[in-house]
Amino acid sequence: MLKLVNHGMRCVARHGGSGAVHPNRISVTQLIRQQNLASKPDETDFNEDKTEDQKNYELITQKYFTTTEQRNKKSFEGAIDIFTHKDNRRRGTVEFIYGALRNMEHFGVHKDLASYKKLMNVFPKGKYIPENRLQADFFHYPKQQNCAVKVLVTMEKNKVIPDEEMGDMILNIFGKYGNPFKKYCRMMYWLPKFKNISPWLLPETLPHEAVELAKFALLQITSVDPLTKLSTYNAEDLEQATDKTWIVSAQSPDQKELLAELEDKTPVYVEGAFRVWLDNQQVNYFILRGPPRPAPPPITQTEDDIKDIRLWMDGVKSKKDKLDRHPTVHEQEDGTILAIAATGTSSRESLLSWIRFLERENPVLSNLAVLFTLQSPLGPVIPVKESSELR
Repeated sequence: MLKLVNHGMRCVARHGGSGAVHPNRISVTQLIRQQNLASKPDETDFNEDKTEDQKNYELITQKYFTTTEQRNKKSFEGAIDIFTHKDNRRRGTVEFIYGALRNMEHFGVHKDLASYKKLMNVFPKGKYIPENRLQADFFHYPKQQNCAVKVLVTMEKNKVIPDEEMGDMILNIFGKYGNPFKKYCRMMYWLPKFKNISPWLLPETLPHEAVELAKFALLQITSVDPLTKLSTYNAEDLEQATDKTWIVSAQSPDQKELLAELEDKTPVYVEGAFRVWLDNQQVNYFILRGPPRPAPPPITQTEDDIKDIRLWMDGVKSKKDKLDRHPTVHEQEDGTILAIAATGTSSRESLLSWIRFLERENPVLSNLAVLFTLQSPLGPVIPVKESSELR
C-alpha cells in the first residue's frame, strides 16, 4: 500500500503538482476500489443458484397442481397422467416428482400406497439400470436415484409400507444394485416389525371431530388404570356456564376414593395444559391434582426371619404383622392425580364447568379449595379445533 501511495505522489509531482492524472493511468483510489470489488463474491449469482430448484418446484406446482378445482386422489393422478403423456422422453421427471411430493398432503394422498406407485411409475424403465458393476459402484444416475429414495423416505415418514409390486417397479427402473432398491429392502424388513409395536394403536384414518380425538388421547393416557371411565359432558347443560363447549373427563374408582378421603378445605389444583400427540394431531389436557400422600413405611422383616411365627392354623396373627395399603398408580411423589379432562376451548370457564360436573359424582369437591394454576410448562395453550383438516 505504501508503494502505491508513493507511486501516485510521483505521478502528481511529475504532472506539475496540479493533481491531473493521465487518462490511461489508474489512480490509487480506483486501484484499491477494484481490488476490494474483486475480493467480494458475487451475491446475485449465489442467490440465483440457491433458489433455482425452488423456482422449478413452484413452477411445476403452478402448472400441474394448482389448476384443479377439487384436490383429491383423482385430480392428483390426473396431473401425473398429463405429465407422462405430454412427453415420451420424460424430460423434467425429477423436478416433477419433487413438486408432486410437496403437494401430496394438500391432495390428501400422502398415506395412499397407490399414489406413490403412480408417482414412481413416472421414471422411465430400463434407462437407469447400470450395465456393469463399475457403473453401479460409481452411483449411476445419482440425481434420479436420490429422487427415488426421497419418495421412499416420504412413504416411511407417513407410515406407508411398500408391497412387492413397488419392489418390482424399482427393479425395472434402477436394478438391484441401486440405492432405491436397497432402501426398499430395508423398509420391507423393518416397517412390518414396527407397525404394531406401539401399545396404543390408532386407526389408519383419525376422526376429524375434536371430541373423538380427545377420547383417543384420554384413553391413551389413562391406560395405566383399566377401570378408568370416560364421560362426555356439554357445558350447555349448566345454567351458569359461560363457555358453551364440550368436555371429556376421565376418572377411575380409585381416584374417587382418594378424592373422598381428603379433608375439608384441602387445596386441590387444576393444572395444564399438557400436550399429547396422536399421529400428527395435538390434544391438550388438564389434570386435577391433590396433595401427595405419605409413603408407606419400609419393610423391616424378611422372608427368612423365623423368630416370630404366627399360628396360621388357629388364625392367630403376630403382633408385628401390620397391613399397609399398597399405593395406587395415581399417587406420585409430587401429588395425587384425581381426574383428567380435555375441553374444546381449554379456557378457565370450561374447566370451571368440568369441576361442576365432577361435583355431581364427587360431592366432597364442594368442601375443598379448588385452585386454577393454568400455567402450561409447554408454552401457550393451543385449544383443540372443532374439526381437523388437511393442510
